[in-house]
Amino acid sequence: MTHRRERTNAAPLFAAAAVAYGANAALGTAVAARLIDTRGFRWVHHALYIATCVTTAAALSAVLWARPKRASRRAAASLAPAIAPLAAIPYLGTHTRRHPLVALAAAPFVVAGLVCSRIPSDRK
Repeated sequence: MTHRRERTNAAPLFAAAAVAYGANAALGTAVAARLIDTRGFRWVHHALYIATCVTTAAALSAVLWARPKRASRRAAASLAPAIAPLAAIPYLGTHTRRHPLVALAAAPFVVAGLVCSRIPSDRK
């Protein structure tokens, strides 16, 4: 019997988490570089942060329900360390150098989760 190779069926959730994180980082970078003035609509950055947290949590839930199990667990394990910087951001202040550094600390894990969710895995 041949084994079928397929990526996790939760891959769109990992992609959504990566897109939300990327949009939030792009907006934050543009504001820091003074390319965009968000004084009138700061809520957009906050809404993107919430979207990032929600989509990250949804992607992490793949460990419980997604198939194939091995690929889902690997993708969720790769994304899981992003929880720490995402949870710390609101408590570290926004007008210091720490804010972008802590926010960028999640980037490798978001990318790793996305890549791992797209890698085909053996079904066993």
